[in-house]
Amino acid sequence: MTHGDGMLPDALCFQSPEPLIDIGANLAHESFQKDLDAVLERAARANLTAMVLTGTDRASIEASVELTQRENPVALYATAGLHPHHAGDFDSSLKRFIEDFLDHPRVLAVGECGLDYHRDFSTPADQRRAFEAHLEMAARTKKPLFLHERDAGSDMLDMLRQWRDDIGPAVVHCFTGDRDTLYGYLDLDLYIGQTGWLCDERRGEHLRELVVDIPDNRLMIETDCPYLLPRNLPAKLKGRRHEPALLPWIAREIALCRGGSEAVIARDTTANARRFFNIPDPA
Repeated sequence: MTHGDGMLPDALCFQSPEPLIDIGANLAHESFQKDLDAVLERAARANLTAMVLTGTDRASIEASVELTQRENPVALYATAGLHPHHAGDFDSSLKRFIEDFLDHPRVLAVGECGLDYHRDFSTPADQRRAFEAHLEMAARTKKPLFLHERDAGSDMLDMLRQWRDDIGPAVVHCFTGDRDTLYGYLDLDLYIGQTGWLCDERRGEHLRELVVDIPDNRLMIETDCPYLLPRNLPAKLKGRRHEPALLPWIAREIALCRGGSEAVIARDTTANARRFFNIPDPA
């Protein structure tokens, strides 16, 4: 037996005991083109009340903002920025493009932006130059920052410390770093986003210990779909596409690691997301 349009087995579909907000979903990805309506319906049945769609380049920003303006069963918002993989493309024209979208009422944060030295699709120098520009935009617009960092914690912390008095709230989305980097971010009063990476016993084992150290009022959760499908699912998915309806599995795993309840994790992370992004409470 299948659920909805057959993309998810029934065994994977359950409703969170409290409303959830997915702070990082890439719904503009081509893998969602054919069944986006069904994806959003499943998310609503899983008790997701809002999602923040990640803008990482021109195309994804435009597509994400367009999606926020439809009639949707889940409230959709967006971010606008340039992923560090594309930092070599950053110029004055792209900066103006991002700034224009930051004026849109459904665009709630500057980003995805930051540093990624893991693959070096752009040079570290280009990444730092583009990130500096995003920090300036955040300081000027007073919008929060949606950050990306991988294998670049030292440089990221150095730059954030220089700008900390000028920028407002910031979240390190999909945090995967080490203890020292985590503590550095927490010392700067940053929020920490957790994904299905924590559910991956091959590379996320260290996060199962670190997630305990994140204060209740600094933790948020996200799918980063269609990427990072959780490995704690009781059934396999054909194609292995992640989607927002699976966010309750991430909340469940975090609750297990922290020795708490799924309801508390959902309640805390949703309150944090509403406060951080200034998302209205539907109640």
